[in-house]
Amino acid sequence: MSLQQIVEQTVTGLGYDLVEIERSAGGLLRITIDLPWTAASPEQFVNVEDCERVTRQLQFALEVDGAEYKRLEVSSPGIDRPLRHQADFERFVGADIDVTLKAPMGVAAAGQVSANRKKFRGTLERTEDGQGWQITWRDEIKVKPGQKISQKRLDEAPVHALGFTLDELREARLAPIVDFKGRQPR
Repeated sequence: MSLQQIVEQTVTGLGYDLVEIERSAGGLLRITIDLPWTAASPEQFVNVEDCERVTRQLQFALEVDGAEYKRLEVSSPGIDRPLRHQADFERFVGADIDVTLKAPMGVAAAGQVSANRKKFRGTLERTEDGQGWQITWRDEIKVKPGQKISQKRLDEAPVHALGFTLDELREARLAPIVDFKGRQPR
């Protein structure tokens, strides 16, 4: 069995989702896990005990199979969790994400966005037909220090939308936005 299969089988067998496997120089094997998501269940988070449980089981499974590694690290996906599968995008609809395209857009959208741009940050949404994905964002208004901006002026900023398919993405991650007021329900 390949390393990917061993890790995936072990992690899913314990009831977790495998987010990614990374091999680094020096023999580091980094495994990222998450709790399974269903639309009906509230948001749950991986804790230290979950990582410890997976680490112990993986150490045993990798030793039995003779996989080569020097150090094993199991962790949660963190605040900038990668989005790779359709289920990841469905889970985080309405969240702010960072998107990097494989190729530049090619055509400027109404002269507002650079045609050579590959990176975008916006709110993840389904397209109107429900078949694809898009992100929407507003350009920031330039403000001088100490100047106040009315809500009306903020609402007048143009809204941009970028539709994409999963094949067009090089990378998509949750935007690492830290809020020190605690987690708010969506």
